Amino acid sequence: MDPAVVGRRVRALREERGISLSTLARLAGVGKATLSGLEHGTRNPTLETLWAVTAQLGVPFTALLAEPAAEPTVHGAAVTATLLEVFTDTDATYELYRMRVAPGVTQLSPAHHPGVTEHITVFAGVLRAGPADAPLTAPAGGHLRWVSDVPHTYAAVGGEEVAASLLLRYPRR
Repeated sequence: MDPAVVGRRVRALREERGISLSTLARLAGVGKATLSGLEHGTRNPTLETLWAVTAQLGVPFTALLAEPAAEPTVHGAAVTATLLEVFTDTDATYELYRMRVAPGVTQLSPAHHPGVTEHITVFAGVLRAGPADAPLTAPAGGHLRWVSDVPHTYAAVGGEEVAASLLLRYPRR
């Protein structure tokens, strides 16, 4: 994922909505200097920062990418996610990711915009994920689902890396 491309998209989306840099930084819970660096392509943002910004802009994460078919990979504190496909229907946009969760680290992700849901199928390992105040657990072969318009976490339980698929559903606004 090219930081310059992401930065241009963030700025364009922010300006389309008439939101100042200061306001978006405050709403997303990121520093103004961080957001400015992101927009100028001089900072390599974390997954958590990008999801915080897209939630406040009311767009799917893939709205920041120039070519979704390129299978970009993003990294968070614990999660590495590779975009596999983006598809839409009349009432929602979906993003499908291949996801790995490293053991020993818990990732706290910011809330997405209202109504966004996450659906995870675990292929290997044991995953604890979901709302930060009430996470869910699934072993290999299990499935988790939650409304992710609240802060949420991801953590591998035990010493084994988790392999999973993540489907994000963004309702049309």
